[in-house]
Amino acid sequence: MKSEPLRQAPAARAAFVFAALVWTAAPGAAQAPARYRPPPERLPREVPPQPVRFNHKLHAAAKIACADCHPGAETEARAGLPQREQCMLCHAAIAADREEIRKLAALPAAETIRWRRLYRVPDFVFFSHRSHAAGGASCAQCHGPVAAREVLTQELSTGMIACMNCHADRQVSNECFLCHDLGQ
Repeated sequence: MKSEPLRQAPAARAAFVFAALVWTAAPGAAQAPARYRPPPERLPREVPPQPVRFNHKLHAAAKIACADCHPGAETEARAGLPQREQCMLCHAAIAADREEIRKLAALPAAETIRWRRLYRVPDFVFFSHRSHAAGGASCAQCHGPVAAREVLTQELSTGMIACMNCHADRQVSNECFLCHDLGQ
């Protein structure tokens, strides 16, 4: 005996087709959009020793502001890092007998100190220190309690989720183009 295909009534067939179309056209019905999952991050993240040991806690206790050693931290897109000439403005007379200061003084005046970066964002992300300082962000909000540390590690995330949450908490725009060059 040969089996006959089921014959649907035209109304039932139309209802089935309509339900299928609605189900596949509904946002997230066929497949929920993937949630962004940042790469795993282990914090605090230590870095190799710096070329010159620098005690942030000691300098902060002496009332030296971040911008005194990091030129441009409040006025430029990128914060600078201290160089020999800048350090020696104070250390020609202060603590000049300490080993690290003698090591610093022995560097050629034009030689760049090759500091090892702690905080880094991906190449496709633009971060402006100037914009954040103008918006009232303190150094510690992104860099942690640097003034309480003798040796620094990366304590806070610079990942997208951390940045977006900070923006949301402060009711600042999270528009993609603010941090990403979208080829516009």
